[in-house]
Amino acid sequence: MYFVSQLLNGLGIGSIYALVALGYSMVYGIVKLINFAHGDLIMVGGYAVFQILLWSQPLWVAVLGSVVFCAVVGMLIERVAYHRLLTKGAPRIALLITAIGVSLLLQNLYQLLYGSSGKSMPKMFVLPDIYVGDVQVSTILLNIVVALLVMAVLQLLVGKTKIGKAMRATSEDPGAATLMGIDTNMVILFTFAIGSALAAVGSVLFTNAYPQISPMMGGMLGLKAFVAAVFGGIGSIPGAMVGGFALGIAESLNNAYGKSTLTDAVVFGMLIIILLVKPAGLFGKNVKEKV
Repeated sequence: MYFVSQLLNGLGIGSIYALVALGYSMVYGIVKLINFAHGDLIMVGGYAVFQILLWSQPLWVAVLGSVVFCAVVGMLIERVAYHRLLTKGAPRIALLITAIGVSLLLQNLYQLLYGSSGKSMPKMFVLPDIYVGDVQVSTILLNIVVALLVMAVLQLLVGKTKIGKAMRATSEDPGAATLMGIDTNMVILFTFAIGSALAAVGSVLFTNAYPQISPMMGGMLGLKAFVAAVFGGIGSIPGAMVGGFALGIAESLNNAYGKSTLTDAVVFGMLIIILLVKPAGLFGKNVKEKV
C-alpha cells in the first residue's frame, strides 16, 4: 500500500510537470523554439491568482483570470521578444539567449513588485477526503484528472479543428503553409497563448498542492517540465504527458526509497539516459535534414 501511495504522489506532481511540458512541446512543435521563459509563466500565473484573491474575488474568477492573464503575457512575449527574430530567420542561439533574458526579466520584475520573499497561498479547492493507506489523495486525483482532460482537449484541438490543421501545416512547412493562405503569424501567436494558458493551469494545481509562491518558483519547476518534454519527445502531446508522469514517479520513489538529496540528480540522469538511448525521446521522431 505504501508503494501504491508513492506512485499516486508521483502521478500528482507528474501531472503538473506534464501540463507545463505540454506548453514547451506546443511552442517547439510550431517554431522549433525552446522557450525557457515558459517556466516563469508558472510563477506569473501563481501571482495572478494571489493578486485576484487579494481583491476578494471568488476562486473561479482568480483561476480564469490567471489563465487569461498568462495567455496575454505569452502573446506579448512572442510579439515583443521573439517575433522579429523568428521572421528574420535569426540563429537559434539568438532565440535561446532572448528566452533566457525574458526569464530573468520576469523574475526580477516580480521581485520588484512583490519582494523576494515567498507568499502563502490560501486553500483553494475544498475536496472530499479520499485516502489510500495513510495518504490523502484528493488533490492528487484532481491533478491527474485535469491533466488527462487537458491532454484530450489538446489532441482534439490539434487533430480535428481548423486551427489545429493550420498548426500542423505551420509546423511541417511554414513557407508552404503561407502560400496556402494560412496566417502563420497568428498561428504562432495562438500557440504561445495556449502554451502560456497551460502554464497557468499547472500553476493553479501546483499552488493548491504546495501553497506558497515566490519570484523564483518557476525556475526548477520549468526546467523539470522541459526535461519531461524532452524525455517524452518534444513536440509530442502524449510524449509530454508520459514524460511528466515518468519524472514524477521517479522523484516520488526516490524520495521514498532513496535519498531525497539526489532527486534532481535522478531527474537529469533520466534525461541523459534517454538522450543516449533514444535522442528524439520516447514518442519523438528523428528528423532528417538535407545538407
